[in-house]
Amino acid sequence: MVERRLLVLPGDGVGPEITTAAEAVLEAAAARFGLAIRRERMMIGFEALAASGATISDKVIDAARAADGVLLGPVSHNAYPPVAEGGLNPSGVLRRELDLYANVRPAKSWPGLASVSRSMDLVIMRENTEGFYADRTMHMGPGEFMPTPDVALAVRKVTASGSRRIAEAAFEMAAARPSGRVTAIHKANVLRVSDGLFLQEARAVAAAYPDVAYDEMLVDAAAAHLVRRPEQFGVLLTTNMFGDILSDLASELAGGLGLAGSLNRGRRHIVAQAQHGSAPDIAGKGAVNPVSLILSVAMMLAAWGEREAARAVEDAVGRSLASSGERTRDVGGTADTETAVRAIIRHLGETK
Repeated sequence: MVERRLLVLPGDGVGPEITTAAEAVLEAAAARFGLAIRRERMMIGFEALAASGATISDKVIDAARAADGVLLGPVSHNAYPPVAEGGLNPSGVLRRELDLYANVRPAKSWPGLASVSRSMDLVIMRENTEGFYADRTMHMGPGEFMPTPDVALAVRKVTASGSRRIAEAAFEMAAARPSGRVTAIHKANVLRVSDGLFLQEARAVAAAYPDVAYDEMLVDAAAAHLVRRPEQFGVLLTTNMFGDILSDLASELAGGLGLAGSLNRGRRHIVAQAQHGSAPDIAGKGAVNPVSLILSVAMMLAAWGEREAARAVEDAVGRSLASSGERTRDVGGTADTETAVRAIIRHLGETK
């Protein structure tokens, strides 16, 4: 039996609650399917800032590199002090340091829950290390600057290698899905050079996958079509910012951000992370929906090759969501966090 090492980073706000919930479900899955998982907890966020002067330490980064996976809770990075005072975004740091170039964000409709389409089942494959994000576009210094007091500029970074590897990830995923379609999302009518390069690489990869349907769509049109007819999409291939925005839209259309699993992947590392934020206004009240991070754990299990366990966790989530007494209030239920978690674990024990 292979023992896998999991680093748990609870984070801020509701982070400790949902990481504890996800750990409980993972522990139940491990017992059910005979998995060996050794967990280690370390501090990030405000707790780490108070203890060591930084929201993420080199020791945590080294531990993440050594782990087979990371369970990352949400962080309140918008409330952190400046970077010079230790206020680093742990999520962004891990994406850079572990080269987590693919952010995989599924969105699907669930039986018993309201959504714009009963047959919505798509994945947004978001490039994770480039784009307009100011903390990952430059070798030195930030990607935003002000040449004069009344002018602010931002640099968008798009590389051929970065575009090609995220396109390869999208086509590999689409080839294994029933829909077998990749839609490249862009704004090349305005961003002709940077999105032109992105599409150039996407088209080159598409040529190597003749059995996967390929098309392209402007990002504003894609937003409209997600609302109007989301079932037309299979895998949406996007640059960083477009994927960030469209994945939140898709998740809300599918039922809510509380249901939005997310996995950050590189060649050697994976980080399971809820798609939503730290929600400090409901922290400690037992009101947070734990499903997003639990589904992220299922994605991590699948990435480890434990597909039977991953399917069982997802099926258990689906069974609990079908009952209003077992789902949280944000998705029309009456359950608190603990009740929802207990229901998922019970259903996990019932799966065949």
